[in-house]
Amino acid sequence: MAMRMSSLFLRTLREDPADAEVPSHRLLVRAGYVRRVSPGIYTWLPLGLKVLRKVERIVREEMDAIGSQEVLFPALLPRAPYEASGRWGEYGPNVFRLQDRRGDDYLLGPTHEEMFTLAVKDMYSSYKDLPLALYQIQTKYRDEARPRAGILRGREFVMKDSYSFDIDEAGLDKSYQLHRDAYVRLFDRLGFHYVIVQAMAGAMGGSKSEEFLATAENGEDTYVHCPSCGYAANVEAVQVPAPDPVDASGVPAAHVEDTPDTPTIDTLVAHLESAFPRSDGRSWTAADTLKNVVVVLRHPDGTREPLAIGLPGDRDVDEKRLGAQVEPAVVEAFDEKDFAANGALAKGYIGPGVLGSEKASGIRYLLDPRVVEGTAWVTGADEPGRHVLDLVAGRDFTADGTIEAAEVRPGDACPSCGHALESARGIEMGHVFQLGTKYAEALDLKVLDENGKLRTVVMGSYGVGVSRAVACVAEGNHDELGLVWPRELAPADVHVVATGKDPAVLVYGEELTRGLEAAGVEVLFDDRRQASPGVKFKDAELIGVPTIVVVGRGLADGTVEVRDRRSGERREVSSDDCVGEVLREIGRA
Repeated sequence: MAMRMSSLFLRTLREDPADAEVPSHRLLVRAGYVRRVSPGIYTWLPLGLKVLRKVERIVREEMDAIGSQEVLFPALLPRAPYEASGRWGEYGPNVFRLQDRRGDDYLLGPTHEEMFTLAVKDMYSSYKDLPLALYQIQTKYRDEARPRAGILRGREFVMKDSYSFDIDEAGLDKSYQLHRDAYVRLFDRLGFHYVIVQAMAGAMGGSKSEEFLATAENGEDTYVHCPSCGYAANVEAVQVPAPDPVDASGVPAAHVEDTPDTPTIDTLVAHLESAFPRSDGRSWTAADTLKNVVVVLRHPDGTREPLAIGLPGDRDVDEKRLGAQVEPAVVEAFDEKDFAANGALAKGYIGPGVLGSEKASGIRYLLDPRVVEGTAWVTGADEPGRHVLDLVAGRDFTADGTIEAAEVRPGDACPSCGHALESARGIEMGHVFQLGTKYAEALDLKVLDENGKLRTVVMGSYGVGVSRAVACVAEGNHDELGLVWPRELAPADVHVVATGKDPAVLVYGEELTRGLEAAGVEVLFDDRRQASPGVKFKDAELIGVPTIVVVGRGLADGTVEVRDRRSGERREVSSDDCVGEVLREIGRA
């Protein structure tokens, strides 16, 4: 049934919504696809729901093609399975928790590993039942601290999550590759440019992990790629190549010097340059200093743990990289109250002398991988106004371990080949990773193998942001006039616009609409009598159906205009053969 704009539940807007930050948010609201209910929560209007269902159809077709079977779990989930897996506490404030009238705890599902695992445990018991792949397309809930960008990062969203179940790692490898290949086909069909990058599994657990990122200048995720060897990784997953140890036999003994008024790296470098010229003749730089940053980790049980990170002074701590390394803990600032409670720390002059689990502060101390044995540093002497020079790693101080928390920059060495890395931004659209046995062990999912022995099932997990895909496609398919949908996702194949006051125009528009509909074409028909041609044209450009047919003054001469929304090309066709011309235009002839 064609959609007629005279009765369609639609209001377009000429002005951008006040809270819109990105093009997809701005245009999807203005064109009447979605409507904001509250921060991070949106209503899907008829046009938006059409596009969402088409994304779902593509996802279903590709999942079904690899033999995955669709199920649907509830969104309201009991506490017990998440308690067993440890995630009831690990999720912290990021999930919506509630109680029923009896006081029993529930949550609104952010993801469903536990449910899939228990369903298979309930129904299968033999290796003969495996391999198995199940998926669902369902609404998820996460209490985002900062919902933003419309439906790109919401608190309620539609997601496809699927899981594979195998008897061993070899089977998991096959299932993983099947899903990965399906994702390539799926994202090729969605019509935006994407990259596949190495990633962290995060709170989900697991080993091998890759993300499908839609390239976007305003994307939330930063990734690096190597133009030489093809390496690509989300910055959280980049492994910094550690330099070889350095021979420090020629470095003088460490010595503490007065460095008044140097609480920052810049002031310290300036003071070193004037007061302590280097014997090798080169200038001091921030890279010669060791910056010690202290943060607080808030664990899911509410406990707070100070953590100190040592890194070259020309680098900053990347909060996302650090957060990925310490999950499920959350990183918080080390504030004045924390300094007051840790008297061994001299603010602005913290050094390794007091840091470490066995040192005066008792604060766990982790180093950037670049701080290797034999490297010499200038760093805080743990006294206000004083720094220590020629402090050698391994000789004069040690740490509790290493951590990948420093920012990754364009020009850094590729971990694979050493070539300079390039940086870009993207939007996470899909994630495939090997869960291994984490959830199967937690929930006791075992089957009998061919020898009659119990084996823990090996799992893989594969997610696609279905509602996010709508916004992502919009991000990559718009111009200054509005949206420009790829044909496979557009809410209609053809937008028929009837203009002018001549009754014959509306009559012909109706006949054309019915003719196209009879040929299996989805039509959006602008049959509004009171709207001006200018308003109708602006709405057609804003809504973004790929083919626009304008029925207007040319009808008197036996012609109708066909417009290509993407290229802007216009051509006149005979009104007598308009249905055939449109079918050829949209590839249905």
